[in-house]
Amino acid sequence: MASEENRAARPSAPRIFLIHATPLAIAAINDSFRKLWPEAGLANLLDDSLSPDLQRAGKIDRSLTDRFLKLAAYARDAGADGIIFTCSAFGPAINACKEALPIPVLRPNEAMVGEALAHGDRLALMATFEPALAPITDEIHLYAASLGRHVTVDRIHVPGALEAAQKGDQARHNDLIARAAGGVQDADVICFAQFSMSQSAADMCAAISGKPVLTTPDSAVRRMRQLLADSGE
Repeated sequence: MASEENRAARPSAPRIFLIHATPLAIAAINDSFRKLWPEAGLANLLDDSLSPDLQRAGKIDRSLTDRFLKLAAYARDAGADGIIFTCSAFGPAINACKEALPIPVLRPNEAMVGEALAHGDRLALMATFEPALAPITDEIHLYAASLGRHVTVDRIHVPGALEAAQKGDQARHNDLIARAAGGVQDADVICFAQFSMSQSAADMCAAISGKPVLTTPDSAVRRMRQLLADSGE
C-alpha cells in the first residue's frame, strides 16, 4: 500500500489514480466518481501519445509496456491506494502493472465484464476506437471460460463517433452510438468498450434499444470501491 509518509501527507480518504491515454476519458470517469464515490481523492495522469504510438507499432511491445509500468510506479510513489487505467486497448501492458504493484490495479473493462455476464451470455460490445474491440472480446471469453460458460460477443465499431468527440461535437458522438445501438437485437446487454463513451450516450442507447447498457466508468468505480473496502483501506 501507499507509504506511511504519503499517508501522513494527504487526507484519510482513499487516493485513486486514474491513468489515461486520451483526454476524452477524463470527464467520464471523474463524473462516475462524483456520482458513485464522491469521497475518494482523485488524481489524473494523461499520456495522449500512447494511442497513436500503439497504432504505429501495431501491437503492445516492450517499449509501451515499460511506459505503463513507469506510469503505475509514479502513481504508487505518489500515494495511490488504487489505480484505474481508462484506455481499453492496452490490456497486456496493464496486466504487467497489476503483477508488479502491491495495490489494486484495474484494467478498464474487467469490472464491466463481470457485471455483463450477470445479464446473460449474449453481449453486444460497442467501441468508437476499433482497436479496443479485440482485446476486450478476448477478455470476455477468458473470463466466461473461467466460469465454465460460453458467450457470444457481437462486436460493433461506430465509425465517426470518436472523431466527432475529438472535435467537441458530443451530440453527434452520442447520436452515432445510439443509431448503432438501435440495430442490436440478439443481445442480453450492451457494453461500452471505452471510458470516453459517455453516460448520456448510454442513456440514449438504452432508450432506443430497450436493453441494459453498461459503461466502463461506473463499473470500475464500483469495483475499486469494493476492493478497497475488502482490504480495509
